[in-house]
Amino acid sequence: MRPTAPLILAAAATVLVAGSLTACGSGSRSDPDTVRVVYNRSTDNNVRFKDQFLESMKKEFEKAHPGKKIQLVPIQAPDDDYATKAQQMMRSPRTAPDLVYEDTFRINSDIEAGYLRPLDAYLAKWPAWSHFVDTAKAAAKAGDGKTYGVPDGTDTRGLWFNKRLFAKAGLPADWHPRTWADVLDAARTIKKKVPGVIPLNVFTGKAPGEVAVMQGFEMLLYGTGDNPLYDPAAKKWVAGGKGFKDALDFVRTVYGEKLGPDPSDALDANINTTVGTELLPESKLAIDLDGSWLGQFWLAKGTRKWPEWSTTLGQAPMPTQRGQAPGQVSMSGGWTWAIPQKSGNAALAWEFIQQLQQKENAVRWDVADAQIAVRDDVAADPAYLNSMPGIKFFTSLVKNTHYRPALPVYPQVSSAIGEALESVTSGDSTPAGAAKSYDDQLKSITGGAVVDRTG
Repeated sequence: MRPTAPLILAAAATVLVAGSLTACGSGSRSDPDTVRVVYNRSTDNNVRFKDQFLESMKKEFEKAHPGKKIQLVPIQAPDDDYATKAQQMMRSPRTAPDLVYEDTFRINSDIEAGYLRPLDAYLAKWPAWSHFVDTAKAAAKAGDGKTYGVPDGTDTRGLWFNKRLFAKAGLPADWHPRTWADVLDAARTIKKKVPGVIPLNVFTGKAPGEVAVMQGFEMLLYGTGDNPLYDPAAKKWVAGGKGFKDALDFVRTVYGEKLGPDPSDALDANINTTVGTELLPESKLAIDLDGSWLGQFWLAKGTRKWPEWSTTLGQAPMPTQRGQAPGQVSMSGGWTWAIPQKSGNAALAWEFIQQLQQKENAVRWDVADAQIAVRDDVAADPAYLNSMPGIKFFTSLVKNTHYRPALPVYPQVSSAIGEALESVTSGDSTPAGAAKSYDDQLKSITGGAVVDRTG
């Protein structure tokens, strides 16, 4: 999961809704000329990129639509609290906003709850929709085949490596591993020829949460074959998967051979921040399986200035297990703009979505928030391509990226994966034993909705 600098602040933050919820009580239907827009405001008061962008969009929209108004309703809260507050508002026509910013991670559960309305009728007449890549379109599509949100960006994941440490180890500056074995071989070479350096970081364990499950384990799992976690055709979760055990075995190898951070550090909740602000900038880590946003740490306004990062670090796609097609794997998250089912002003809300996604505005947003473009025309724009070193590489991963199964039980499934990771990292269980425990939990979590691939 993409981390944010204000994680520590978020833990103590309370839900703050800027603007009056009393005003919401009259319901948007009382004013057909106003679009109420609910979005998540950063819990770090120094971070206002989104607020500034939306304020500029509000002015632009109201100028182009005389007599119409945009009412911005920011909710300043950690992600879970933001989602809860938005859901509470969407339950009633009196409080439902006209537009809501939705994490793709949660959009299907909100669809299932009846909070959102399909956008297919709008999308069918919208030329810009043809510019969105298929994987991004799928992220906002429900089991009924209808689309409920318009994504405005994403993130991708791959391998970062320190070219100076690679030179000391005799490894190439244009490193491009083809298989998992290539990755492990490079880490073993680093361990042998550059002692004192951590060869390879793969996030793991329970405490880091989705940082470990999505960014570590699923980057491996989705490189083992088709639909290794959830079978969309059967609408069941996968138990007894060989790929699951193989991915756990990779993690066991990293920590069993002491190629990764010390397990006590790897299992710490703050390991992702430590990697970004200490281990990589101080050249204490040679290879890191991580996200597209890391450069944000090291910019002039970042939390750890590191001007040399763009020349010191290289990037490579994470390979599939044995180099099988398409040869590389990535995982993505991202957010969408969705229209609540009980919005009283849906047509005007759709007008505002189109305003947000005019090409030049889509470029502005992706640059301002270090997003990875989900549109081919934005991805080709020079302003976007030159916005940050590495942006071309991470954009190239979008075509082969995967999204998590955005189903209501996924958070519990994720927790069970974290337990399996922790047990193999600490050495308390073998990959086979940890996978068996996961399968047992999976059957309980899903009420037996599993497809068994043991055979």
